[in-house]
Amino acid sequence: MAGKREKRQSWKKTPAVLAMLMVSAALLTPGGPAGAVREPARVKAGETVLAARLAGSGKQDSGAEGKRTQAKTAAAVSEEPFGPVPESEAVEDTYFEDAVFLGDSRTEGFRLYSGLKTGTYLCGVGATVESVFTKKVWPAEGKEKVPLLDALAETGCGKVYLMLGINELGWSKEETFHDQYAKVIDRIREDHPDAEIILQTILPVSAKQDAKGSYVNNQRIGVYNEVIRALAEEKDCALVDVAEALAGEDGCLPNELNFDGVHLNPAGCRIWLEYLRTHSVEEKK
Repeated sequence: MAGKREKRQSWKKTPAVLAMLMVSAALLTPGGPAGAVREPARVKAGETVLAARLAGSGKQDSGAEGKRTQAKTAAAVSEEPFGPVPESEAVEDTYFEDAVFLGDSRTEGFRLYSGLKTGTYLCGVGATVESVFTKKVWPAEGKEKVPLLDALAETGCGKVYLMLGINELGWSKEETFHDQYAKVIDRIREDHPDAEIILQTILPVSAKQDAKGSYVNNQRIGVYNEVIRALAEEKDCALVDVAEALAGEDGCLPNELNFDGVHLNPAGCRIWLEYLRTHSVEEKK
């Protein structure tokens, strides 16, 4: 991947239940591009989302985009496998002093219930990779609301943790999610070229939520998490697979860790925080 930094070889060892129930309805309203949810493309190892979609339709990707797809696929096969941040010695909470947590209502829950007292939070109920450009929040310092990414631009930071995707599950094309998320990453990198951008996988939902038959289900989350994994490699971002820490043996969010099947309770948020503590990210040189 042209311009990509050398892969990291070492890593630093380094109440309000009602409120959460109220925001769940907003979260489960699909935002962004509308359309019926189609059967998602299966993304194989070393294959881009676009390539997987075209393979499933029997079409061939042509032109400049086709060449880029082939190049990315060849690079993925020839390079060492790109994976999530490995486990490390737990860091102190001071590690998060220069961190910004940007996301939707799940990140707001993390702020309320994880117990972490350091870091800056920029989050909005129902936020998506599209609405972060326009959805207004209060910045860390300021007298008026500004769009989430503008607030981030005004905030000094060394690390940016992103948790987005649950509200986008109803979008008709995961390629739209991929391309819009890429724009978010590019904007953050433009505003904070020296900050580490950390993509977090989308947390699972409970078995009860999964069985409702809505677009908010774990199979769909799995597809979107593959998109996030691909983006982490394409954009040279760190990937923290927090979903694995919150998934039970059945792949669902355990009942004892959530309020409503989607939002984490204090026990769930503490597990989330502990995972971040033990999967710290090496800072840029």
